[in-house]
Amino acid sequence: MIPLRSSEPIHSRTPAVLALIAINALAFLYQLSLGPFLPRFVATWGIVPDTINENLYSLLTTMFLHGGWLHILSNMLFLWVFGRNVEDRLGSRNFLLLYFACGLAASLIHVVSNPYSRVPTIGASGAIAGIMGAYLIKFPKTDIDALFWLIFVWRMSIPAPYFLIYWFVIQFFSGAWSLGEVDYTGGGVAWFAHVGGFLAGMALVRLFKDARPAFRAWYEED
Repeated sequence: MIPLRSSEPIHSRTPAVLALIAINALAFLYQLSLGPFLPRFVATWGIVPDTINENLYSLLTTMFLHGGWLHILSNMLFLWVFGRNVEDRLGSRNFLLLYFACGLAASLIHVVSNPYSRVPTIGASGAIAGIMGAYLIKFPKTDIDALFWLIFVWRMSIPAPYFLIYWFVIQFFSGAWSLGEVDYTGGGVAWFAHVGGFLAGMALVRLFKDARPAFRAWYEED
């Protein structure tokens, strides 16, 4: 499923989301310019669980690195669709605090679930998963306009909880399946970072006060 837009209107500018997208794009373009030096750069600034004590800063810097065009484009699309509504509701400062808190939580969960991995892990997916979890709490009655595909591609609008819970279930069971792998030193998708970030977003968003109240339709009773 590819989300295209949320049915929830945006009532304010969302500079934090725009800034995050811009910084991630610039970081990715810089990665492309490194050529043969890219693997060393990723090993330095990405998370390597087996040596995490030597580069704790990577728990943060990993959120600005991506492994390819599909990786960054999909992440930025999800951030755009879900992040703007969350920032609109919480305000930019609270949104950024939530984003980085979820990203750190996701990074730590990845380290705990893959303690001996020597392969660098990069991406903003954990932080964005946290924003998706926050969206589920803040906007449970909205719809997501999305593309679906099996044999054919079609577009339809579905309730946001169905979209988000389906996404979460896929991440959880993919992570559970990966636990059966014999070689824990290999790479792959950080499934449990996604799961952890999503749950962190659902929990932590409750700690932040809304910058504005939820708008209600004029015909609803007081």
